[in-house]
Amino acid sequence: MGNFCAPKKITGWNQGIYQESVTQKEMLGTVRELIDGRTFAYAKNGASALAAAKLTQGAVWQVNQLAQAVNTAAIGDTSLTVTVTNAVTADQYKDGFIWASDDTGEGNIYEVLSNTAASGGGDSVFYLKDRIRVAFAAATTVTMYACLQNGVIICPTTLTAAPAGVPLIPVTAAYYFWNQVKGPCPVLIDGTVAIGEEVAPSNGTAGAVEALVHATTFDTTVGVAMTVDATTEYGLINLAIPGY
Repeated sequence: MGNFCAPKKITGWNQGIYQESVTQKEMLGTVRELIDGRTFAYAKNGASALAAAKLTQGAVWQVNQLAQAVNTAAIGDTSLTVTVTNAVTADQYKDGFIWASDDTGEGNIYEVLSNTAASGGGDSVFYLKDRIRVAFAAATTVTMYACLQNGVIICPTTLTAAPAGVPLIPVTAAYYFWNQVKGPCPVLIDGTVAIGEEVAPSNGTAGAVEALVHATTFDTTVGVAMTVDATTEYGLINLAIPGY
């Protein structure tokens, strides 16, 4: 799975790597690369506090937000009204994507500026960063995908979204921070990991990584071990979160 966040690279920063913020200071998913090669993505924490050096994932994806009914939209429009199966919260899909998944206009994707809240079966208005390029018809359906870095959580023992990165600091619920996605990073270890071995999200300890066993798992590789450390300790991982 990829980033799904329309990452951008810029050179001026409003928030330090080791800072959290109650207010948003960068676009979610913005990529920041340091001179030492470490790379970070700007993220918003979910509803629970995060511990430093534990692997995170994106917010749980609602599979039944597939193929939602959408009002017709003309070329040049900058918003869509979507009848949602599940309730959505305001700006749940901010800096994420919405695309026509079937019928007229299918295959066209748009970045979300914001969206309104709606209950299940209700209408949510999606405001777009781009104008509609191909008109939508009455039969067109759309699918939404939230920004990977919007509402991240500690990676559970069974993935419910793509891995998102590792915070270097404790993060307060709903605060904004930089999530490390590439380069040397301390991460909680589960089990025995050898130098040079690929690691994946642990299936036994939330927020940890474990050795990737190619023959028995389809887990996502999130990096390569740079040190040998005992289980429950924090080893140095050369992070390589997919999509970055």
